[in-house]
Amino acid sequence: MTITLPDARQLSDEVLQAFRLRALHACQLGYSEREVAQLLGVAHETVCRWWSAFVDGGTDALPHDRSGRPNGSGRLLNPEQERHIQECLDQHSPEDLGIASPLWSRRAVGDLIERQFGIRLAVRTVGEYLRRWGYTAKKPARHARQQDDEAVREWLEETYPAIEKRAAQEDATIFWCDESGVAADEHPARGYAREGQAARMEVPPPHLRVNEVSAISNAGEVRFMTYLGAMNTALFITFLSRLLRSTTGKVFLIVDRLRAHEKAEAEWLERHRDRLEIFYLPPRAPELNADEYMNNDMKGNVNAEGLPRDKGQLRSRLQAFLHRLQHLSEHVRNYFQHPKVHYAAAT
Repeated sequence: MTITLPDARQLSDEVLQAFRLRALHACQLGYSEREVAQLLGVAHETVCRWWSAFVDGGTDALPHDRSGRPNGSGRLLNPEQERHIQECLDQHSPEDLGIASPLWSRRAVGDLIERQFGIRLAVRTVGEYLRRWGYTAKKPARHARQQDDEAVREWLEETYPAIEKRAAQEDATIFWCDESGVAADEHPARGYAREGQAARMEVPPPHLRVNEVSAISNAGEVRFMTYLGAMNTALFITFLSRLLRSTTGKVFLIVDRLRAHEKAEAEWLERHRDRLEIFYLPPRAPELNADEYMNNDMKGNVNAEGLPRDKGQLRSRLQAFLHRLQHLSEHVRNYFQHPKVHYAAAT
């Protein structure tokens, strides 16, 4: 998490004087003027000016006037224009406003400002505006272009509340189910190397992958099965059978519209209707499935301590992660705290 220091021009005279004295003390201790400036969040030139004045005449020679432009001066957008741009970013996608970009990047925001007000800003300047407004760069949440917004609304406001009500009446446990997998050469972290040199990672042979199907509840329960190859109807029925053997009472299982889910044997499902019912999420809406967030956690941790040598070791690591989750109920419940699935969190 990045810490943003306050603009020194907004500090009181007393606090600014304390900054000057701390800067001088740090310079006396051997810190460079540039290091002191970075630590205090002031300009390098400002620290140089303080130190030069001190060397020439001591603390009495320190400048007490405020240098630099007043806060807010020199901006090319007026406050009303700034508010308008922020409203556009909050309420619209670039495509909505005719900007050729899949998401709001600095370039896209610059294009929007030019289109709206005829003002062309450098990319770096756009970044300064965004930082000042409280925007930070984030990995984008994926949203299917063909997602049916009305189907999502119906799920959140009508379908799921009805499922939840029935579950309470029938003493059923609601599980969210999904499939995922991990490749042996997947590693989530970045590595450091000297400037101009690439970070290097020894990887195993390609195409080593193990898959899993899992189901979690908002009470923190986890059920899973690992497998090789692609999910099909037979594998899905095998998982459902294991799920029923490891639970008591009725299970309401929420899944996406994977073909293997929709083609599950009707005869088998009818025979087990007293124990299991399946409900389908809206099409192209994976963000509504809490199990997706467990899968993200899994992908970020299975290979965190090093890449496996072979498929057997990869499968062992995947199973170890999932077994460990079965004893971390609170951790599993936290998946439901994500804003997209908080609708399903335990109350």
